[in-house]
Amino acid sequence: MYSWCTDEVEPQNRFDYWREVRSKGLFGVTAELEREQRADFFGEFSLRKVGDAGLVELRASPYRVERSEADIADAPGDSICVYQQLGGGGWFGGLPGDDFAIDSGSFATSYTDLPYRTAPLGNAGFHLRILKIPAAHVPAPARQLRGLTAKTFADGTLAPLVTSCFTDLVEGTAAGDHATPQVQALAQLALIERGVVNRNSRRGQHALRVGRLSLARRLIGRHMANPELSPAMVADLLGVSVRHMHMLFEMAERSFSQTVTEARLTHSRRLLVDAPERLIADIAFASGFESLATFYRAFNSAFGMAPGDFRNQQAASA
Repeated sequence: MYSWCTDEVEPQNRFDYWREVRSKGLFGVTAELEREQRADFFGEFSLRKVGDAGLVELRASPYRVERSEADIADAPGDSICVYQQLGGGGWFGGLPGDDFAIDSGSFATSYTDLPYRTAPLGNAGFHLRILKIPAAHVPAPARQLRGLTAKTFADGTLAPLVTSCFTDLVEGTAAGDHATPQVQALAQLALIERGVVNRNSRRGQHALRVGRLSLARRLIGRHMANPELSPAMVADLLGVSVRHMHMLFEMAERSFSQTVTEARLTHSRRLLVDAPERLIADIAFASGFESLATFYRAFNSAFGMAPGDFRNQQAASA
């Protein structure tokens, strides 16, 4: 991962460096800020490869951004971008009538090589993530991809799936080659939302399954302390049938029950280290195991030692 911050540059040069080297050189945009405000400017970003895409997280104090026809000619991107707004809201504009505001937590999509303007709303500045996917790696008609002006997500049923897949990439849950399905699912979910891909098509259905599986795993993580956690419970939370839930996990490396057990064991291991004063039985039940015997059996099978021995080992190595 590559990261950079304006703290590495003298204060009087920070915005100029950000504008010429980072904004224009790396992102292909023109940045502007009143001269009297430049001394207080702050910006930082990180960039890493995820599958066949690039994932950027950017945070900066307020300034104005434009991607003009000249910028596009100098630095063509030919990519699809999925934006996740963090922190305060943002404003986007491009062609007449296309202006919109994007709230914190919301998503937007666009094709890189269309003119646009953007600025943060209020004084909070920029804070957003951008997944940049080369158009050559997105199986969809090039003409339709290249007509995607910036637009927010309007389909509320897709947003939770996009959020979950995006979080997998950010957290590194999907890394290396394992990130490619998540990247492709995000691209297809965005194109379903924009009407480019039919959600009932083969690609559309596959993307929905990847998104639902990602969200199902997160729902398991949120509810793993409940001993009554079941496929029916997660299916209901996800809004699908139990049969569909089982089909989702048939395409995964681990079954539903294995995923639940792994989540509970991960939680219990963390508690054994972080809460040395808690009784092992309390940790077992707090992690969702229905009995102490079940916990000991699962822990021993997974880690080759009893929970108490693991705790002692961690304490001795601390």
